[in-house]
Amino acid sequence: MPGLRVLAGPSVESLEPISAYVNKNRPFQIRSDAFEGSIVVNIKGFEGSDDCEYFVRPERQGITWSIQVQGRFLKSYSSNDILFGNTFDRPLGLPWGSGAALKFMSYVDPTLEHDLTSSTKPWALSPLVATMPHFSHTQEEPLQFPPPTPLVDDTSSLYLAVASASPVSSSSSLSNSSSSSRMSLKKKKKKPNADVSTLTTASKRRAYFASEPNRRTITFGPDDIITTDFCYGFLEFHPSLALRLPGGLSFDLMRYWDGQPVRFVCCERGTGDQPWGRVFWCLSIESEEDVQDSDPSA
Repeated sequence: MPGLRVLAGPSVESLEPISAYVNKNRPFQIRSDAFEGSIVVNIKGFEGSDDCEYFVRPERQGITWSIQVQGRFLKSYSSNDILFGNTFDRPLGLPWGSGAALKFMSYVDPTLEHDLTSSTKPWALSPLVATMPHFSHTQEEPLQFPPPTPLVDDTSSLYLAVASASPVSSSSSLSNSSSSSRMSLKKKKKKPNADVSTLTTASKRRAYFASEPNRRTITFGPDDIITTDFCYGFLEFHPSLALRLPGGLSFDLMRYWDGQPVRFVCCERGTGDQPWGRVFWCLSIESEEDVQDSDPSA
């Protein structure tokens, strides 16, 4: 299979090569006027690097790739409006049987919305707070990053992010549903909310935030340090790029991949016909062959 390279940055247009960071537990810093944080990438079998100890941890057995991020949003956003997923620049050549893969994805993440059959720019996005397999929140001293032990859910301080809607001015329209989730939000920092205080496991958190009204009760801003680990085992990178689903269904992705970048983005929810808006951070996995082909000096 062709070699892969990994890039990251605060936007799709501002990516830097970070292949040297993969499997090294080295954080790459991401900063913009909307987000600041660090990203750590582990890919089992990534060419040019040895597998790191992340993959031998008992809690991560069977995992083949991981994107860990720790950071904070520099403005206040409703958790309903912070999305995570994939965006593409051109149509995808989906193989026969891809419907089963989409059903599996929706089973893993019921909050997933997508248009992967788009004839222009396919996408698949979910609310970050609901889709992340592992999620930690604090308004105190942040966790060591990357954490020395596998990240586990910690939402014990999430009640501090419970917010109540407060319009910027009396002229704000609260009846406009398209802008209601983007109204100015003022945090209540009082007693723990009975609902979020019960989210003691990842499954409870994901089930709770599968509800849009529940997501609208939470606002993340400069005081909120969020640590996540997006990790799964159904995508393999070595010895070939393959998707393996439960039940023995598998796809050799090299037969269908046209080389376009596979981007993971954290972004703001879009408006109108645009599914996504401002990108907070982006990780891109690309083919090295495409880079060489586009380089006249190669």
